[in-house]
Amino acid sequence: MRALTGKLDKNLKVSGSITYCGHPISEFYPERTSAYVGQYDLHNAEMTVRETLDFSRRCLGIGARYEMLAELARRERDAGIKLDPEIDAFMKATAVQGQETNILTDVTLKVLGLDICADIIVGDEMIRGISGGQKKRVTTGEMLTGPARALFMDEISTGLDSSSTFQIVKFMRQLVHVMNETVVISLLQPPPETYNLFDDIILLSEGYIVYHGPRENILEFFESAGFRCPERKGVADFLQEVTSKKDQLQYWYLDEEYHYVSVPEFAERFKSFHVGQLMQKELQTPFEKSKTHPAALTTRKYGLSSWESLKAVMSREQLFMKRNSFIYIFKVTQLIILALMSMTVFLRTKMPHGQISDGNKFFGALTFSLITVMFNGFAELQLTIKKLPVFYKHRDFLFFPAWTFGLANIILKVPVSLVEAAVWVVLTYYVMGFAPSAGRFFRQFIAFFATHQVAMALFRFLGAFLKTMVVANTFGMFVLLIIFIFGRFVIRRNDIKPWWIWGYWASPMMYSQNAISINEFLASRWAIPNNDTTIDAPTVGKAILKSKGSFTGEWGFWVSIGALIGFIILFNILYLWALTCLSPSSGSNTQISEGEDNEHEMVVKGRNKDEISQAALMEQQRDQLSRVTLTFQPLSLCFNHVNYYVDMPAEMKEQGFTESRLQLLSDISGAFRPGVLTALVGVSGAGKTTLMDVLAGRKTSGVVEGDITLSGFPKKQETFARISGYCEQTDIHSPNMSMTVRRR
Repeated sequence: MRALTGKLDKNLKVSGSITYCGHPISEFYPERTSAYVGQYDLHNAEMTVRETLDFSRRCLGIGARYEMLAELARRERDAGIKLDPEIDAFMKATAVQGQETNILTDVTLKVLGLDICADIIVGDEMIRGISGGQKKRVTTGEMLTGPARALFMDEISTGLDSSSTFQIVKFMRQLVHVMNETVVISLLQPPPETYNLFDDIILLSEGYIVYHGPRENILEFFESAGFRCPERKGVADFLQEVTSKKDQLQYWYLDEEYHYVSVPEFAERFKSFHVGQLMQKELQTPFEKSKTHPAALTTRKYGLSSWESLKAVMSREQLFMKRNSFIYIFKVTQLIILALMSMTVFLRTKMPHGQISDGNKFFGALTFSLITVMFNGFAELQLTIKKLPVFYKHRDFLFFPAWTFGLANIILKVPVSLVEAAVWVVLTYYVMGFAPSAGRFFRQFIAFFATHQVAMALFRFLGAFLKTMVVANTFGMFVLLIIFIFGRFVIRRNDIKPWWIWGYWASPMMYSQNAISINEFLASRWAIPNNDTTIDAPTVGKAILKSKGSFTGEWGFWVSIGALIGFIILFNILYLWALTCLSPSSGSNTQISEGEDNEHEMVVKGRNKDEISQAALMEQQRDQLSRVTLTFQPLSLCFNHVNYYVDMPAEMKEQGFTESRLQLLSDISGAFRPGVLTALVGVSGAGKTTLMDVLAGRKTSGVVEGDITLSGFPKKQETFARISGYCEQTDIHSPNMSMTVRRR
């Protein structure tokens, strides 16, 4: 599917040809002509379901809807057809481009059953949001809102109940038959009613096409090979097992001795089957390109213009900043606390001036301020890495150009730097006793603002370049240490060896230190004649600067600010390059277990299925179970009148909900007994995961009411966690450990 939609890694070698309406994929953009609904749910956790679909629809654009609507209106006018006003309004609403909201979003939400959670955030492993099944439907709806007419949907049923899967496939069937679209859906053992909705079946096994043709003929093909599907057996289950070496025997129905039919043999048999021959004949006939409508293939790379894409991405990033406002509030609070601490250490009354020996205290105060401002930009590293998975998905699906995402982050973080630099300078400048001049106050503010921008640009680039949190944190601290070593306050310029002097001039911290030092020590109060003959400088201020290896003229301040601006531009350009050119980290360390080859070498010889006694096998299993001795004490888990409440989401309050709490579990009672296998079933969003989280003690927020007992004793989480196991819905593993499944 990724190959058919042009989303394979560019470094891979691919042979063969792929054409759309007779046109090779090099003549258009398959990423926008088709839509790939991925197997994994990658979404921004802070956005609601409606906001996610709205952003997708806005970025994907309307394609040729406007041109087709104009052509349709012209034909209707020529034919004298008067369209129904409601249908006319609906069609015109779907052709509006660039708006934040659109009726297509509401239609998609209704079709996918997401209207009940439209204003709830998507969430992730750490943020509570919608259920896993609903998240899978959001992944499907994200691509349905676009104008693509060839849809490739990869395992959309994962996490969905059978009813939801049936409704989605039924809707896709209507799209195919009414709108003449092309849809390919991969499913794992769909229920019979869902399987019967499909027109064609492609059975893929071990990289071979076993069957490709009408659904009605697939059982006929396998019967011709000697395998028959039992009457009460689901066809989808039969197709999954008939090509398996260990499951194939049970479907053999011929009187002759059974022999294993391999997947390559099935593929060869299909070529001689009448459906396969008809397909080969159709493939040999070239497609008539003149029959292709101009709107069928997308020749524009993006659905929006560059300006509109930038506006869309900026509006989303503003939303992220609003939802993550706690981070920015905490950063400002952290600055205020550090400012209060530093003001008591470097108090104005304890900071005399006028002597060369007094310069050390002021130099220390300036250095501490600089380090604080520099470190406050370190959070940009984590914020950048967190956004990368969803960014790569949107970039590769041609939602927007990569530079619009980077530029939006750069522009929106300028006010953050202004606020943080202003907070620090306003609180500390006069209390610490720096030069009492309005001009020098604002010049220090400019220096700290430029320094904060350099730090944010540097850490943004490191996050986009290194892409993983562990590597970025490690290398980020290494880069900071290098910057500090050559930042002029650890070692003076005159003491640096000639072969390391390049590091001095390449350190942004050096220019920041020069700017704030020149701004302070060239003030009028430091213009006292220098009596120290060991330092050749006319004034005390210049003597201090010269002893530290700084510039000694006012020009040095603006040279340093210019250098900082150059670093800002350089790091931001590198950041945009990393977003545009680099791909997400991927790798595989595939190992084959020792017993795998032996299992595949097992061949059934000289045995007929009648010789296998199912009753004897079941009796043997019962005998084995009866001899099992339990090494633990069986326990019963009972829960009575359990209720679970969470705070009402802000998005729902905006919709008019006045309650302060939202109830997710309502008076739940039940029991889990030893020796009884219990199935917890319900539609997606029914509360299955929430109930398990509550019983397992995994809820860290909200209010739980009711009684939970373990063999009659009240449950204590400290001991219960040691005797229970909880397999969560979300697969969380260490991505940085090259471990096999066995070693985990």
